[in-house]
Amino acid sequence: MTDTADGIAQRRSTTAERPPPQAAPRRSRRGKDAGWWLFIAPALALVVAFFITPFVLNIRFAFTDWSGYANAIAFNGLENFRGLIDQGILWQSIKVTVIYAVVAMLVQNAFSLCMALLLLRSDRVNGFFRSFFFLPVLIAPVAAGYIWSAILAPNGPLNKFIGLFDAGFSYAWLGHPTSALLSLACVDAWKWSGLITLVYIAGLHAVPESLIEAATVDGANAWQRFWRIRFPLLAPAFTFTVVVSMLGAINAFDLIASTTRGGPGTATNVLNIAMFNQYGSGFFGTASSLNLVVTVLVIAIGLPLITYLRRREIEA
Repeated sequence: MTDTADGIAQRRSTTAERPPPQAAPRRSRRGKDAGWWLFIAPALALVVAFFITPFVLNIRFAFTDWSGYANAIAFNGLENFRGLIDQGILWQSIKVTVIYAVVAMLVQNAFSLCMALLLLRSDRVNGFFRSFFFLPVLIAPVAAGYIWSAILAPNGPLNKFIGLFDAGFSYAWLGHPTSALLSLACVDAWKWSGLITLVYIAGLHAVPESLIEAATVDGANAWQRFWRIRFPLLAPAFTFTVVVSMLGAINAFDLIASTTRGGPGTATNVLNIAMFNQYGSGFFGTASSLNLVVTVLVIAIGLPLITYLRRREIEA
């Protein structure tokens, strides 16, 4: 008993003599979190160098008389915009750009939605056609422009095909103002419809099959099942496809540059083509002004369109 008491007393004495544990040195939170800058610094540097800096410089040069015919660059206020209006370039280019973008967006989405409904079932045949319709997306826009220039030529395959039903038919699709603009808008829609089709297919597959089966049991036909069930639930995909196709068409350049170069006359002279022509003529300040107009147009159309479609998503 005494030995036990002595052992307990000895352990207490040893514990009392042991120095208190020292707290490990704490690293400051600022030093601990400083490493994340190393991960975003390269990307941030690229954004600043290739996006923010050119954008700021473009705004600056849009209000100057910078050209290849003067030794100095001077601020000239709104003179570039006044000159574009006086020459009839500004409003004409905006009108052509908006018409081109609206037609391309409507044709692209209507065609892609129809193709998505036809290719909805997942099997080997539909998989082949999905890949086939995606091929135009992989073609460079300039190459697509040259291909369609040959197809739409007066002696091209399109006129020869129509000639099978109407002997002697010949039409210069890119030689008349209205048909040139509408033809290029349809070519733009063809170029990107494969991508939009895949987005719609993904959206249609996201619709629960239980809803379709319930509607079928209730006697709904194919059109009612699509319009009452599938189409409202496609709202998120619809928002993406409409905005992407619309804004992409507003920024059209290479397809038109490789076909009509803005002609005939100014029929296909969209803003980017007009900007390129001004730059090629040495009027760099005026080209910067047109570039600024493109930016404003994208914002003016894009923001209300996104707001409206997002509201429609919520209501759906």
